[in-house]
Amino acid sequence: MAVPKRKVSRAKRDQRRAHDAISAGAHNECPNCGELKRPHHVCPSCGYYKGREVVEPAQTV
Repeated sequence: MAVPKRKVSRAKRDQRRAHDAISAGAHNECPNCGELKRPHHVCPSCGYYKGREVVEPAQTV
């Protein structure tokens, strides 16, 4: 089993963790209705994807 030869310093540990932060998800504007949607996903408000309707739009209560 591998055993570390030296203790990892706080600086080295934090440099390794520099890219672990959670970033906000990407959103694009739907070209059909203008609502925000995830890239490469069907628009939840109008049901369009790549210029055509693929699912029925979600009903608001």
